[in-house]
Amino acid sequence: MLTVTSDIEVLARFGRALADPIRCRILLALCDATAYPADLADALGISRTRLSNHLACLRDCGLVVSVPDGRRTRYELADERLGHAIDDLRTAVVAVDADRTCPDADEKGCC
Repeated sequence: MLTVTSDIEVLARFGRALADPIRCRILLALCDATAYPADLADALGISRTRLSNHLACLRDCGLVVSVPDGRRTRYELADERLGHAIDDLRTAVVAVDADRTCPDADEKGCC
């Protein structure tokens, strides 16, 4: 059981970051490779302003870092283990979703 405040806060920040589909898409993109904001915005089909707001959230959550690269700044995951954690979480959820045994799951939204 989690009782240490810092552990709870870390998980809450991670949850906050994953609560938005655009932030999830950014994290998945950064799992594959580092990226510049303009390239990320184009790849995700969102404005640079909107991307900037989401990157700020992800930085505040401690999940991504900005790395100066000459006159530009690129983004990457704050720790390579985050990529593994995101992939593990994604595949665990897919495995659970595929293993639904409740016949009323789709109708009632349970399980």
